[in-house]
Amino acid sequence: MSKLEQALILDPPVDLRFRGPFTDVVTTNLKLKNPTDRRVCFKVKTTAPRRYCVRPNSGVIDAGATVTISVMLQPFDYDPNEKSKHKFMVQTIFAPSNASDMDSLWKDAKPDDLMDSKLRCVFELPPSENDKVNDVEATKSAPVMNSAKSDGPAAAMAAAKQPVSASLDDTEMKKVLEECKRLQAELSKLGEENRQLKDDGVRMRKAPRSDHMTSNSTTLLGRETSTASLPSLLVVIAAIFIGFFLGKFIL
Repeated sequence: MSKLEQALILDPPVDLRFRGPFTDVVTTNLKLKNPTDRRVCFKVKTTAPRRYCVRPNSGVIDAGATVTISVMLQPFDYDPNEKSKHKFMVQTIFAPSNASDMDSLWKDAKPDDLMDSKLRCVFELPPSENDKVNDVEATKSAPVMNSAKSDGPAAAMAAAKQPVSASLDDTEMKKVLEECKRLQAELSKLGEENRQLKDDGVRMRKAPRSDHMTSNSTTLLGRETSTASLPSLLVVIAAIFIGFFLGKFIL
């Protein structure tokens, strides 16, 4: 046997709409009209009984009569991104003419005698409140978007420069190190020669003087003076050379 069609006319027929703000109790009305010539018993059920108060939640509607049911949504923190899954069901049954105990009537009712209609809950905000929510969401997302925009080009440039800089670092560093080693070797060699010439000059000054020795001494001293100034000149050249490479390396 097929299920009986709902005898009552529901207004609204599909959705129960609750308009916020939801910081206080929000009430919406559901009208049940009995267009038949028989009395109809009704019962209102919900999937979220703790969130709603329904008055009346059950009763009997006489033939041709209409009953208004108040559905009260309790205050809660509204999230516009969260879809409501709450539903209501209006269950009905024709009341026998001699029926007096409604509890026994529902308890003893056969499934084939029951009729039902389902409604879903819809939460809405007034235009002004909806704009406020959108502004808050936009304000929260703006810093993240601005940060991404500001960091994007810099991060891209840094990523683009990093491999080139790394390769230049390795090449230039090797050149600078090799040049430093060569200059250090030259300086060590010149320093050794300088010390040897100084020792020769000291020995010659202590030896007996003669014209020949004086001439040789003068020559050696001239070479000593010349050679002594040579390391200073090389140090200056080395400093300039190293500064050139380091400047190119840093830039």
